Amino acid sequence: MFRPSIDRGSAQGHLDQLLARWNRDRDISENIIHWTVTPPREAVLSPLPEELHPALRDALGGLGYTGLYRHQIQSYLHLCGGSNVVVSTSTASGKTLCYNLPVFDALLHDPAARAVYIFPTKALAHDQQETLTQLDEQVGGIVPVGAYDGDTPSAHRGFIRTNAHILLTNPDMLHTGILPQHTAWADFFRNLRFVALDELHIYRGVFGSHVANVIRRLKRIAAHYGAHPQFILTSATISNPAELAERLIEEKCQLVDEDTSPNGEKNFILYNPPIIDSELGIRRSASSEGVRLAGDLLAYRVQTILFARARRSVEMILRALHDRYPEEHEQIHGYRSGYLASERRAIERGLRSGNVHAVVATSALELGIDIGGMDASIVVGYPG
Repeated sequence: MFRPSIDRGSAQGHLDQLLARWNRDRDISENIIHWTVTPPREAVLSPLPEELHPALRDALGGLGYTGLYRHQIQSYLHLCGGSNVVVSTSTASGKTLCYNLPVFDALLHDPAARAVYIFPTKALAHDQQETLTQLDEQVGGIVPVGAYDGDTPSAHRGFIRTNAHILLTNPDMLHTGILPQHTAWADFFRNLRFVALDELHIYRGVFGSHVANVIRRLKRIAAHYGAHPQFILTSATISNPAELAERLIEEKCQLVDEDTSPNGEKNFILYNPPIIDSELGIRRSASSEGVRLAGDLLAYRVQTILFARARRSVEMILRALHDRYPEEHEQIHGYRSGYLASERRAIERGLRSGNVHAVVATSALELGIDIGGMDASIVVGYPG
């Protein structure tokens, strides 16, 4: 693999060097038809709320929190006031804490209270389980967290049903494995205080209508046991988050969409593969150019995700990267549905630790894990 002379420094420094080279290199720059740079943004912080449970205040301090983003405080105050909330801010803006903060605070004040977190995929639920378990350890291990999905061993399900204060699941498992057996979950439903739905923007079309019906059943069963939970929904930046949330849960929601988290500089580049037959107007394939650009990013030690539209495309691009850069074979992985749960978890850990340098994925990874520190993303093909 080509190894340029790179100044020692941060990943951002490496990326800046590569972007400068792309701008100079006519083989690259002549194919760039649009390049937008979004300037960095400072965080808007607020102090921790005085009314937070002391154990939670201490836990946040132990995790390094000296304040919270203003949109996190707004979510907390709306929920404390009894409202449902929909949060629509950018990736890595701290949306998870928008529901973890009020849920942990309520469950610490009322140990009988329960919450259910609904994620669109099992991978995202397991990713968040690690975050929740870490927070639970900081508060003294008194808010047990359990994932209940198709990967949960049968021997563990009864224990989770009885002991979990925060239950992590997905719409399919809620529909087939929890609601039909609601009598076995009677204590949980009787004390259900919060329902969190992550990745709200995914619940559209036919899938969204199915999930809306599952939510109707959930609310009806909770009401049967005397509970009327509040809803917390989080979404990527879409144009109508409040409308979508209210149609999904059939209740009014308070919208929090002012993103007050910090952001580094972002470069958005639209790259059109070069023409290889001018008479026919044929261009080089997007996949081969994606491999080429990913090779540059790997050479500059920039951790990268390549998104492809289909599983077959993932395997083709992955094979091309392995063939072209054999010395990086153990650091380049694929990620799609069909992989074993243990394989997906290993890749996710590698991305967080930095041991995985590049991953070729379908949207299974987009909905799989929450990695705010990713340096670069390549979308191979039209994303619409």
